[in-house]
Amino acid sequence: MNRMVVGNLLHRPLRSAISVLAVAIEVIMILSIVAIMVGMVAGNRKQTSGIGADLIVRPPNQSFLTGVSGAPVPAKVADVLRKLPHVAVAAPVVQQLTTQSSGVEIIWGIDYPSFNALRPFTFLSGGPFQGPDDVIVDDIFARTGKGYHVGDPISILDHTFRICGIVEHGKGGRKFLPIRTLGGLLGAENGASLFYIKSDNPQNESLIVKEVHSTPGLSQYDVETLQAVLSMMTPEHLPGFNAGLHTVIGIAVIIGFLVIFQAMYTAVMERTREIGILKSLGASRFYIMNVVLRETALLAILGILAGIAATYIIKGILSAAFPTLPFPITGSWLLNASAIAFIGAMAGACYPALKAARKDPIEALAYE
Repeated sequence: MNRMVVGNLLHRPLRSAISVLAVAIEVIMILSIVAIMVGMVAGNRKQTSGIGADLIVRPPNQSFLTGVSGAPVPAKVADVLRKLPHVAVAAPVVQQLTTQSSGVEIIWGIDYPSFNALRPFTFLSGGPFQGPDDVIVDDIFARTGKGYHVGDPISILDHTFRICGIVEHGKGGRKFLPIRTLGGLLGAENGASLFYIKSDNPQNESLIVKEVHSTPGLSQYDVETLQAVLSMMTPEHLPGFNAGLHTVIGIAVIIGFLVIFQAMYTAVMERTREIGILKSLGASRFYIMNVVLRETALLAILGILAGIAATYIIKGILSAAFPTLPFPITGSWLLNASAIAFIGAMAGACYPALKAARKDPIEALAYE
């Protein structure tokens, strides 16, 4: 039977290739979308955890989703926070969401002494800011394009900056400007987006929350532990994330289903006389269905393997062209994508297989 299955597929190589390609595209779509969407969330989570803070203080009615742009509050609030009994470090930060040729990114404006005190930067070359037009970048950004080095100029928010230092990635952002410089570009030179706090002892985090809320003028500020913020950085807590992911997966499954359905239905119609001969020789309905489903299974397996291989090729291309774009391919999603593609293909072949099994042998033998 296996020899017959392979022979049937090789007899129509173009149709078989198109079926394999459809399944491969289905796998590529699922893995690529998941890698980009989940990778961005996971990358942001990892970057945030590397800042070294214990708590985050935000203005009222702000969240990690909405508070990524502008400088709505005075940066001098950090001076008030530093005076609280259990606060060791309070670092004001300006965050500005921007879209440039490299894609969507968040530019960070930092007060270097306090931000570095949360967890020191690890400089690979260069050093801290020497002037208002300096910028610190991480090593991943430095590898983009033809590569950046200390002293090179880069454009940020239509302003030219000089790279003064390149640091190891994993500390919040990829580009850091002096806080007053970024605030000035946004029309709020003395402003801040939020404040990172390092406690004198992690066990005092709850006390710091109470201290902030009991401070005049800060009672309405939102204070969260870093662990609480990180727990919110999951696909389940991002509006529309799962809906978009399921939509893409659904479209991919429909594509694979329809192509396999059409290919196997056409194959059954073309092999009507062959099916009649098999039945006249004693082949059962189960045997006929088994042949069709085995052909589909082989096409699906080949398509899955081709899709996985192509996804890794895409990953290599994107990693070279866009080093800052996270593109993780996890084992769990490899299994999920493979299972989804295989089940979709087999579902598309069920009706053609059933139709083949139900053919009357006399009518099939008389078919021209």
